[in-house]
Amino acid sequence: MKSNRTQRECALEMLRDGSIIRLREFRAAGITAATISRMRENGDVLHLGRGLYQLHDAPLDANHSLAEIAKRTPRGVICLTSALMFHDLTDQVPRAIWLAIGRNDWSPTEDIVPLRVVRFTDELLKDDVETFMIEGVAVKVFGVAKTIADCFRHRRVVGQTVALEGLQETLRHRRATPAEIENAAARGGVSTIMRPYLEALTANG
Repeated sequence: MKSNRTQRECALEMLRDGSIIRLREFRAAGITAATISRMRENGDVLHLGRGLYQLHDAPLDANHSLAEIAKRTPRGVICLTSALMFHDLTDQVPRAIWLAIGRNDWSPTEDIVPLRVVRFTDELLKDDVETFMIEGVAVKVFGVAKTIADCFRHRRVVGQTVALEGLQETLRHRRATPAEIENAAARGGVSTIMRPYLEALTANG
């Protein structure tokens, strides 16, 4: 940080470039917690949740809450109904964001937005992950085919109707091929469960 620039100026520049900034990132840039606290009191920044800050007038994306969660939980992946909604494959609006984390990962608290945490094996957590930039934050979301397979794998919590709707919409809009869905189902261990539905929906081509 250049000596002729104030900590406030540096903090504002970081917020303009990155949108959502963690307190630890400010500290790494030489900006003290006291400076951020004063900026918060003066209305320079908005405190989103534990250790997260953003400019008051920052343009908000429709998926703003996903960016907040991703900033707090870099290893987490948006999954199940939340991933279906992100991919425009359901009309369901989940009351909480579905987030996949590892078996031994720290479970994030809900001081920002409501969360439903699902623990995945490391292998399944790394499978078919796509990254999208939302408000300057890298947000990881499972791909379409894997999301469908996961919904069937967790159909008792998301609902069989939601899983079927996702499969129907995916095929109708050609967001994934039957082969891609079948491969994802095999990797997720739900081939036997999904095959009858997949065959019925693709029987007429």
